[in-house]
Amino acid sequence: MRATALSSLLLGSWLPAALAQMVTHDANFHPDHILRVSVAQVPLSCESRTDIVVNGTSPGPALHILPGTSSWIRVYNDMPDQNLTMHWHGLTQRMAPFADGTPLASQWPIPPGHFFDYEIATNNDDAGTYFYHSHVGMQAMSCTGPLIVDDCGSSPYHYDDERIFHFQDFFQKSDQEMMQGVTEGPFKWTGETHGILLNGKGVATGRQASSGPSGGGRGFFGGRLGGSPDGFHSNGRRDGGDDSDDESESGDSQSDNAASNGSDDSNQAQVEITAGCTLPVIDVEPGKTYRFRFIGATGLSFLTMGLEDHPDLTIVQVDGSEYNAPVKTDHLNMGAGQRFDVLFKAKTMDELAQNGNKSTFYLQFETLERPEPYIGYGVVRYFHSNPIPAAPANKVLDLSHDPTQWMEYTFVPLFPEQNQAPSASEVTRRIIIDAEQKQDKATGRVVWELAHLSWTEHTYTSPLLVDIYERGNEALPNWEAAQSNYGWDPRTLSFPCKFGETLEIVFQNTGSELGGIVETHPFHAHSKHYYDIGSGKGKYDAEANNNKLEQTGYKSVKRDTTMLYRYDETAGVGEPAGWRAWRIKITDAGVWMIHCHILAHMMMGMQSVWTMGDADQIQKLPPTAISGYLTYGGDVYGNATHAPSLYQYFNGTNQCKPVQRRERIRVY
Repeated sequence: MRATALSSLLLGSWLPAALAQMVTHDANFHPDHILRVSVAQVPLSCESRTDIVVNGTSPGPALHILPGTSSWIRVYNDMPDQNLTMHWHGLTQRMAPFADGTPLASQWPIPPGHFFDYEIATNNDDAGTYFYHSHVGMQAMSCTGPLIVDDCGSSPYHYDDERIFHFQDFFQKSDQEMMQGVTEGPFKWTGETHGILLNGKGVATGRQASSGPSGGGRGFFGGRLGGSPDGFHSNGRRDGGDDSDDESESGDSQSDNAASNGSDDSNQAQVEITAGCTLPVIDVEPGKTYRFRFIGATGLSFLTMGLEDHPDLTIVQVDGSEYNAPVKTDHLNMGAGQRFDVLFKAKTMDELAQNGNKSTFYLQFETLERPEPYIGYGVVRYFHSNPIPAAPANKVLDLSHDPTQWMEYTFVPLFPEQNQAPSASEVTRRIIIDAEQKQDKATGRVVWELAHLSWTEHTYTSPLLVDIYERGNEALPNWEAAQSNYGWDPRTLSFPCKFGETLEIVFQNTGSELGGIVETHPFHAHSKHYYDIGSGKGKYDAEANNNKLEQTGYKSVKRDTTMLYRYDETAGVGEPAGWRAWRIKITDAGVWMIHCHILAHMMMGMQSVWTMGDADQIQKLPPTAISGYLTYGGDVYGNATHAPSLYQYFNGTNQCKPVQRRERIRVY
């Protein structure tokens, strides 16, 4: 099952060849993708809402890029009165740190009426499922879309086609109302989710989904059916396809000569916005094996889900970047920011006939560990001519509501010889980060703190990365001072790391000052992926966990978002309630963030800024290239009358050169 011969397909960690020069993106420049962000009234969840949309829809188009390449993605801010950034969730901006999309940490936001060209570089081992989203305020609730790094040639696993499942929350309140409620006093919570959207469609609380006609409903990211992308053109994807069993033509293989067309993505992989109150539909064909790409783009909800009469699912990748040995499951748990790639075997015609010719099946999803749970449904449909069923009167599955043991110490690399998970003996420093909720008694404002520090995008007056370029080492946090202050420097309010360090970062959940309440948090790291070394109830015991790792021989795949569970609904105020631990080697210079991915918690301060490397290692741009990045609306930001001049890190050389093909692993 390991198929170690397949490792010859993985070409190491090559990045596109460096170019390092100033360029002007005038009328002769054609980006690989264009995303236009605006505000629109959108029919959603059987209701409507004023949303921030990408190319007219929420979610925005699915972008496809290749490993070992660099791409230019132009992001227009067409909003009249809001700033904007775009973050490429899960992808490391190793060599282009101004392109990470974190406002007031790594870049100035894009002003209204301007655009910014993001240079996105991928390693050859970055194939996987990611997504993009704004990193300003609550905008990521709707300003988001899938980002797929396709395999270089064939994936190690066999499948015939793929589908995207992009989950979002739906709130009746506006982004502004929710943000004011959680950042000002007296505190007013956002409320619980009003609905879960699958590929932009869902049913709000209190609404009832009706049945729908045949056809339609398949509108998921280009309307792909039977391997045909329906006018789908994008960087690194072939034009068309067929149902051939030939591996060179199957759905998980891209043509070697596919190229970007520099379009605006308006006709690519775009969901269809409809006003009807019907369930979201995913179409499949009998007998085929699919790669289901599940994306947790929710702003609050932690989901559990399963598929009616289809208990055999196989997880082959989590959080992109590294394939894992196949893991069987009958359900998924997915927090905000997480992704799971799952192989799904569709029933054959004979199996459908044996089941009374039933050909539509419910995907049931429920929110976990929230005071007002939501239950929603999608439909997996075998024949496009079938009508869309109404929502079931009763639940079709009995899903577990205890997520704490699901897939812990489970995901191991498909190619273990390439795994670089640090051992306990390699750890040079352990940082304990208490996650605490506190309340200002004078104002009534409620804040979240990480290691006794509350940080939001309003903490700094200018981006820390900009400050480092302007003042060098004087702007860096003091490493010595941080050692006696919970890991962060009290002057710069950031966590310093030195090249060569191997950190063990432990998140310790605690009881809130508001009655000892404990919440579950999805923690996400920018920069390189980390190795998750487990979780548990109560207080972290390093010796006990190290013994467990040694006894089981567990070495994790790389991750970028994992869950800090609550275990119990309450704990003593400030008392330990549960923990999550990571290990990471410090190799990628820059200013990066680690934060909870619940948007309201971020706005309340559950974010942290980390510097990796010294000034010489961070300052990759020469002095002659830096000026346009240093000011809000600087020369690197274009508009209708100004062509931006910016630094091009890479020359666009395609390092994605598949070598000899091997027999892929057939799970089904």
